[in-house]
Amino acid sequence: MAAIWHLKNIFWNETIWLPDKLNWDIIRKQERASYAQFNDLYYAFPVAIVLLFVRFCVERFIFTPLGICLGLKATHPKKAADNLVLEKAFQANGRISYKQIQGLAKQLEWTERKIERWLRQRTVQQKKPQALSKFTESSWRFSFYSTTFLYGFYTLYDKQWFWDTKYCWYDYPDHSVTNDIWWYYMIELGFYWSLTFSQFMDVKRKDFFQMFIHHIITIMLLSFSWACNFWRIGTLVLVIHDFADIPLELTKMAKYIGHKQLTDSLFLIFAVAWIASRLGLFPCRVIYSTLFEAVAIIDMFPAYYIFNGLLCGLQILHLVWSWMILRIAFQAVSKGVKDLRSDASSESSSSETISHKHKSHKS
Repeated sequence: MAAIWHLKNIFWNETIWLPDKLNWDIIRKQERASYAQFNDLYYAFPVAIVLLFVRFCVERFIFTPLGICLGLKATHPKKAADNLVLEKAFQANGRISYKQIQGLAKQLEWTERKIERWLRQRTVQQKKPQALSKFTESSWRFSFYSTTFLYGFYTLYDKQWFWDTKYCWYDYPDHSVTNDIWWYYMIELGFYWSLTFSQFMDVKRKDFFQMFIHHIITIMLLSFSWACNFWRIGTLVLVIHDFADIPLELTKMAKYIGHKQLTDSLFLIFAVAWIASRLGLFPCRVIYSTLFEAVAIIDMFPAYYIFNGLLCGLQILHLVWSWMILRIAFQAVSKGVKDLRSDASSESSSSETISHKHKSHKS
């Protein structure tokens, strides 16, 4: 325990995280009248637990019945029979060619059709949970993002820094925290903690690691900005991020229920919202303010550079996802919207490819 306490003191060194003439004792004595309290960050954990419980309830009792009413199936796909040889071949190959099927058929003394049937079942099994689970996940996130965006906009609408980012730095670090801001921050921080925990139980996406990094960076940004009293600029980051996530989750919901026209329309709305917020407002207002406006108003200290580094890391992730969105947009023009973040791997089309090759070989 003594070693942990020592490391904690080293990490939270006042010369790194606080400007000159300010220390943790001064902040604790002032309470929220002048500064955000570091210990408030611990409230995010019970908030995360409450949000996980709320999510479980609404997914089970509201969104699952809604998905079933919209035509989604609640049953899981039939499990492929256990076979070590086929399982090893399935895991080792992104696509199994017709020649490989012939070799496996001889090795197992199975018919080629039986092996193809096993591969189809195993491919479908790979996609569990089905569209219903994905639909309920997106429904929960859509509900949360919609609620927090409206609450955040309502909370920040009458704040000076919402309209002029220079007020994020005027009179720093003497920024008092009101109750509405406190709840906004703790709920958002608790939500990202809950996403970090639940990500390992949700449908695995192709950008699993990017999302995990995104959650960790967001949590670090929220925690550090609160500890350093940079929470004004932090609230702008939150409201900008929630804005684009609302049509994103709606687009996914439409895709999972199989409504192509609605999916394409919502995707167009999402693409506009994404570009406006993540490639427009975020770099042009938030990052510009932290890189240029802050330098002219406040004295620099090490935490400022850490904070900016995390913001720039977040923007790099935005650029990666923007590239993925452009790929989807290209597909939408030619074939319709596809969710590049779905858990379907390249094996999902292997059984169809095999079937076509098999028919061509016979003909």
